[in-house]
Amino acid sequence: MAQGSDSNDTSYKSPSPGSRRSSLDDAKKVMRREKNRIAAQKSRMRQTQRADSLHLESENLEKENAALRKEVKQLTEEAKYLSSVLSTHEPLCTGVAPPTSDLLYSPHHSSYHQHIPVPHYQH
Repeated sequence: MAQGSDSNDTSYKSPSPGSRRSSLDDAKKVMRREKNRIAAQKSRMRQTQRADSLHLESENLEKENAALRKEVKQLTEEAKYLSSVLSTHEPLCTGVAPPTSDLLYSPHHSSYHQHIPVPHYQH
């Protein structure tokens, strides 16, 4: 026997009233698969865009974090400097009486207070 002539071969269907319905079902299946393919493609595109967006946000936050760390370092250095200035100034004020409430609230009215200029840092 020749190939394809087997009586159990069901690949060929004879035209029948049900074949029209079958072709409609096949067309619906093809349309559904096409819609699904497009939806999956859009979903993958949105997922890629979201990942790109998160990557950019991450990079921006890393830059901001570095800038804030730099600012903390500068402020720490400024605090050390001001502490040093205060330490240098304190011996000049050793003969001063213990602070009173007047001194706590209005130090500039005191006759024994000396003003030491302190450079201002630009941030």
